[in-house]
Amino acid sequence: MPTGFIFDLDGVIVDTAKYHFKAWQSLAKNLQYNFTEQDNEQFKGVSRVRSLELLLEMAQYKATQEEKEHWLAEKNDHYLSLISNMNASEILPGITEILTALKAQKIPIALGSASKNAKPILEKVGLLTYFDVLVDGNEVAKAKPDPEVFLTAAKGLGVAPENCVVFEDALAGVAAAKAAKMVCVAIGDPVILFKADHCFASTAEISPSFVQSLIA
Repeated sequence: MPTGFIFDLDGVIVDTAKYHFKAWQSLAKNLQYNFTEQDNEQFKGVSRVRSLELLLEMAQYKATQEEKEHWLAEKNDHYLSLISNMNASEILPGITEILTALKAQKIPIALGSASKNAKPILEKVGLLTYFDVLVDGNEVAKAKPDPEVFLTAAKGLGVAPENCVVFEDALAGVAAAKAAKMVCVAIGDPVILFKADHCFASTAEISPSFVQSLIA
């Protein structure tokens, strides 16, 4: 079976974390809570619903279901307005080259992301055509660290999980990849992401020869 490559979106392909941060920070103000970048680290790779639950815990606010639904919609509307002008300049260093090299070798590529806005973001930055399969927050019931998103992506690619390589930047994502029995390449702090098989400080450090070494 061929090797399949699965990429997370936020923090791996593009840096949308800054937009999520601004949207959550704005919502936190309504709860009289000072939402920091350190708080935002806990939200990486986590679903929108779970992120709101975390924010409510931080703010020590007991919300009704109606309030939760309103705030989820408000946060997403704000986020969508922030990303509306995204373009190819926001693709992280080296990612286009990696995708191009994989595509040239006919290696199957999937997206495995918690984001429910993955497709429009990939369209805006001009990378949608590189992906054979998209699995995002609209497709799965269980959020990372549950491996469902990556197992679903592997199934869509027609590749056994143990023959898949996952690129992730979040602790929950690394845990999901390892739970799926996949090789995990992490981007970020190696102390935090120590369970990954390989770790790079940034996407710019990932060399073509390293990517080639992952192809079975």
